[in-house]
Formats: sequence, C-alpha cells, structure tokens
Amino acid sequence: MFEQIIKAIKEYDKIIIHRHTNPDGDALGSQIGLKELIKDNFSGKTVYTVGDATKRYAFMDGSVMDEIGDDAYDGALAIILDSATKELVNDKRFELAACTARIDHHIYCETFTDIEIVDTSFESCAGMIAALARESELSLSKRSATAIFTGMVTDSGRFRYDGTSARTFELAAYLLGAGIDTSSLYTNLYLEELASVQKRAGFVQKIQIYKNSPVAYIYNTADEVKALGMDAFSVSRGMVNTMADIRGIDIWVNFTEDGGKVLCELRSSKYNINPVAVKYGGGGHKKASGADVADFSQAMDMLEDLMALTEEDNER
Repeated sequence: MFEQIIKAIKEYDKIIIHRHTNPDGDALGSQIGLKELIKDNFSGKTVYTVGDATKRYAFMDGSVMDEIGDDAYDGALAIILDSATKELVNDKRFELAACTARIDHHIYCETFTDIEIVDTSFESCAGMIAALARESELSLSKRSATAIFTGMVTDSGRFRYDGTSARTFELAAYLLGAGIDTSSLYTNLYLEELASVQKRAGFVQKIQIYKNSPVAYIYNTADEVKALGMDAFSVSRGMVNTMADIRGIDIWVNFTEDGGKVLCELRSSKYNINPVAVKYGGGGHKKASGADVADFSQAMDMLEDLMALTEEDNER
C-alpha cells in the first residue's frame, strides 16, 4: 500500500511534512513519527515539520515545528497527514512543492495531492505510519515509536473506539518493542491539575438533552470561554467527551463560539453522524466528526438533523 510514497521519499532530498490545523495527538504523533522514520532510514534527507503550535501536546519530543520560507518548497516533496480536505491543512504552501502526497484515515472527501493513500479501516493516521514502517521494514527508533504510539492511543480513545482492531494491537505491540516508556507517556497524557478537573465538572453541569431525545449537547458562549481562560479549541475538542458514556445518550455535540463561528464536535456511540457534519461543511469519521456553523440558530438546526437520525432508526 505504501510503495508509491516510499518511492517518492527516496526520490526527493527535501521533504516537508504537514497535518491539519489545531493538531491532536494523532496529527502530531504521525507527523513527528514519520519525520524520525525518514531521518533514521533515508540518509541525506532534509526533513521539516510545519504547522501551528499546540499546548496540550507540547510534552511530545519534536512538537516544536520548523519555520521555513517559501523557497524551501522548491523541488521538495510535501506529505500531508491526517487531513480529509485541503481546507483542513494548516499550511497551504504544500501546493508549492514539486510533488505532494497524503496519508489519511478519514472518510474520503476529495483528492488534493499527487499521491493519495486513504484507508478508513485504520483507527488513526499514526496507525498507518506504523504499518508503513513495519511493511517497509524500516528501522524504528524509540523516539519515532513513542510519537506514533501516542497518536494511536489518543485517536483510538485508549483502544476503545470502534476503529480499534486486532491489527491495532499488533501494531501497538510492534511499537512497544522499540522500548517506549508508557508510564511517562500516560502521565503526560492523563495527569491533570485540580483546576482542570474542576473546570470539567463545570461542563458536566451544562449538559442538556435536546427535546427528550437521545441527543445531548453543551453550548459554550464566547464570554464563557474567555472567563475560563481557555482557548476555544481546547473547550471544543477537549470537553466533548464529558458527555460520553451516559446511559440513554447515543449522540452528543459540543458547540463552542469562536469569533464569528461556532465550532461543532459531534460524537456518537451508535449512529453514523458524518453525513450531518458534511452537510454543514465538515467531515471526519462515522462516529466522530466536526464542523463549523455560523451561529446558535444553525447549531440548533444541526441538533434537529441529529435527532432525525435517531427517529429514522426508531421507525424501522
């Protein structure tokens, strides 16, 4: 599956690795892991990672991105990771590269690179990088393995989500063989300050049920986000699963005002909510997607569409 991209990596001496904006553990883990794989296995390559900064995953070795000029793309290979659409890619300069490639596990939306490797059967993009390393018989360093493993753990919900398969655990075991310090990793991922726990408790108190349906939501205003001293993305992505694992709730959405738009994080334990996200200009996975809407009114329209999914199921 990865022959084309391995061939391209061998062909180009300068490689620039991109991923989506507001990076999660998977976007960063796959990006850092691939960079280390290339450096360790293909001598003479100049490899850059680019994108916006992150606070949540700043503990990851290699999380500080490179700052490069437009001329760096001359004669370069640009690899885009964990991005379903061109719009989601943080740095659009990848289009300046001599050759472009994409590795992604989201539901297909569009073709926007020369080489496309999209496989929705993987729980994470990092899992695809692990498969690339194993299938291509590349040397795997502890640093690379740790980054990739971090991406797999976070995007699989600690190996709980539906995308987790026997292959997921086989690849995780392969990565662990490189000597990953899981104790340190999990401490960085899950240890919280008391203030953070108290903030999360506040979000739990805000959970609302939409019209007595199995749809729950939280709506966060811009003033509320500012008062918390948090950025909108941390509230939106970071707090959506405070609504997970509630008996009788099959779909949950976290709405967060951010400037002139409302960030929407959609999750479900039962339904394919991706078409609803796509309807509002977003995308993602069957049971975990995102989108942006204009205002509170459109957010309520989205809830109507999600409730309709559950009503259609009841009618069958």
